[in-house]
Amino acid sequence: MAPVLDPMIGRYVRLDIDGTPHRIYFEEAGQGIPLVCLHTAGADNRQFRHLLADPEITSRYRVLAFDLPWHGKSTPPDGWEKTEYRLTTASYTAAIRAFCQAMELEKPVVMGCSIGGRIVLNLAIAHAAEFRALVALEAADFQQPWYDTSWLHRPDVHGGEVCAALISGLIAPQSPPVSRHETLWMYMQGGPGIFKGDLYFYRVDGDLREKVKTIDTGICPLYLLTGEYDFSCTAEDTLRTAAQIPGAQVQVMKELGHFPMSENPAKFSEYILPVLEKIATGSGR
Repeated sequence: MAPVLDPMIGRYVRLDIDGTPHRIYFEEAGQGIPLVCLHTAGADNRQFRHLLADPEITSRYRVLAFDLPWHGKSTPPDGWEKTEYRLTTASYTAAIRAFCQAMELEKPVVMGCSIGGRIVLNLAIAHAAEFRALVALEAADFQQPWYDTSWLHRPDVHGGEVCAALISGLIAPQSPPVSRHETLWMYMQGGPGIFKGDLYFYRVDGDLREKVKTIDTGICPLYLLTGEYDFSCTAEDTLRTAAQIPGAQVQVMKELGHFPMSENPAKFSEYILPVLEKIATGSGR
């Protein structure tokens, strides 16, 4: 029997981020408009495997999903053992722009979820002209923390299991059990202290209140989509943020939580396919 192969191909790209050499893992599939996908805190690009395998998307889009430095298959920079990992607005933005430049992507679309959604807002604030469109999933200018990060990196606690436990309630009850547990499995496998380091950006450094008012959707269309069961970034958080951005297109996704692309891919496609159609045809402006 012939092997059954998924369509995506995984590779490494070498690039500099703020002058530091990195080896970044990414997977891609399809052709056409570049669509760069950004995973959630403490996870990796496997969250987007269903998009990478969806012919309705890959027939029109070249989908690229990369693992942030320190995440998934991307190796930390040399000397990582001498420092504490902390994601910041500046380092996150630099990583995305460096990846797009290294891959020679012309006016890509960027879609990010959770911390990826927050940084998409910063791309709209500071670098809108570089992108064709921006899609922020589970995103707002700021959320009050509801968790204690000291539990995420302790010698007496299993880091992966506590990370998965923390996010388990953010998955909608309608999500299929297989997809629910796959989403949790990704969190069980994160490197020590990485989820905590990502949340430094989410809790402290990435506060975009007031700044989102400067976003000009005439330069780059902005879409915000949030699941109704997300209590980390609530629908109210997203709607409040969108109300400050003239021209932003916002939607609350029914029967979805904080990880729409991995927790219930079929339901998510009902929401994201029309958005990608608007972007491809230019009808979203």
